[in-house]
Amino acid sequence: ILFDGDRVCRVLIAEDNKTNQLVITKMLKDARLELKVAENGHDAVEMFRNFNPELVLMDISMPVMNGFEATAAIRSWEHSEQRERTPIVALTANAMRGDREKCLEAGMDDYLSKPVVKKALLETLHRWLSESETSTAET
Repeated sequence: ILFDGDRVCRVLIAEDNKTNQLVITKMLKDARLELKVAENGHDAVEMFRNFNPELVLMDISMPVMNGFEATAAIRSWEHSEQRERTPIVALTANAMRGDREKCLEAGMDDYLSKPVVKKALLETLHRWLSESETSTAET
């Protein structure tokens, strides 16, 4: 469980692979999260606008629109709507030197390599969602 109290955080999972969707949702089943899954980058951008998640897990390699393009579209929309920046965590099997930097340069905030390890996933969500909880409480 990520948080004490009644707070439920909204997390958007942008992932085209059904097995990865299942693995990630199972890893997060005991956390106080409302999860939505988008199967491609275009759907992720649309769902982001409607669902208003507090964090996005963004696969890099997706059909229709990849994770870099979807992140750019989300950042552009946040800017035009004068919204606060939502943490976007890259999910990628390309765990090569320089990939983390590419993700951060593309407007993502963090990076997890696949296969995703539950402990790393929960720690990453806790770090980013705890920060958003703190910044929300201060405004």
